[in-house]
Amino acid sequence: MKGNLKYFVLALTVVITALVLWYFKNIVAYILLAVVFSFIGRPIVTLLNKLKYKNFHMPNGLAAFITLLALWAIIAGFFIFFIPLWGNQIQELSKIDLNAIQNSLSEPIDRLESIMFQLDINGGEDISIEQMLEKKLISFLNVSAISSAIGGTVGVMGQIFFAFFAVSFITFFFLKDKHLFAEGILLFVPTKYEEKFESFLHSTKELLTRYFIGILLQVTSITILVTLGMVIVGLKFQLAAVIGFTAGIFNVIPYIGPLIGATLGLLLGIANHLYLEFYSELLPLLGFMAIVFAIVQVIDNVVFQPFIYGTSVKAHPLEIFLVIIIAGSFAGIPGMILAIPGYTVIRVFAGEFLDRFKIVKKITEKID
Repeated sequence: MKGNLKYFVLALTVVITALVLWYFKNIVAYILLAVVFSFIGRPIVTLLNKLKYKNFHMPNGLAAFITLLALWAIIAGFFIFFIPLWGNQIQELSKIDLNAIQNSLSEPIDRLESIMFQLDINGGEDISIEQMLEKKLISFLNVSAISSAIGGTVGVMGQIFFAFFAVSFITFFFLKDKHLFAEGILLFVPTKYEEKFESFLHSTKELLTRYFIGILLQVTSITILVTLGMVIVGLKFQLAAVIGFTAGIFNVIPYIGPLIGATLGLLLGIANHLYLEFYSELLPLLGFMAIVFAIVQVIDNVVFQPFIYGTSVKAHPLEIFLVIIIAGSFAGIPGMILAIPGYTVIRVFAGEFLDRFKIVKKITEKID
């Protein structure tokens, strides 16, 4: 009877905790974002703390403040540089004549329709490729819809400002006191489990710090490599930078992200070079762009991903693949993005509290 009551109380506690966290989900999100920023900024704080000049030693609070300013400066720099470029691209796309696109692609479309008709793979639909392409381009080039979406964000500027302030405030104190988050968690942990929980939090922090820094390096490297590649194949720098940044951001999404980034990049390439003759100029340009994406993806698979997934989170590539697929099936793209950090936390927790199971020992054997 006592045992049943114990499990009932435990289950009830978990349910109540989950409900409270859901009710205060915005605050929880602010705290989690602050934790991520503190993980990324911790090496900078450590470096600043080591700086000495005669008897002067930089106070921890000042080091945390400088680090916070540096983080926001980097983020602001990205937006200041790339948003105007995206704005220029939107303006250019708004000037595109759909009739010019249809005329430019009419010959290859006719050939493709002929092949589809011969193979009978049109699914019995009466709509032509030209009509389908027109619909897709109208939706893709619907600048008024983009403007409406941008205008809609103005209504939530107050919430964005509050979120910025809240995350900055929390991040500062997490940077100032590296034990603050762990101590806050330990307040809710029974005394007999404190030692294991401290080990769990320490290992998690070390692994996730390396992971998030690795992701930032990956996004930056992909952006630079794709931009340079696009400039080499003949694109203007502004367009190349937009395509590179788009590829870098979407690369955060495992497996399908690079495909999405490459597709958007090729579409931007087509939209900005409709004046070229299709077979002799536009098609070769798209081929060279595709080669750039392929080369960068090989570099990402050979260099960046082994570093991030192997060295940082210390997991086997097949293990990572299965986790991402499972997370994606449950929560789509957000699940795929959060799969690795979430799985890292689960692995470390299991290694500390469920180490008697054989499968747990196997998946956590590489964790220090």
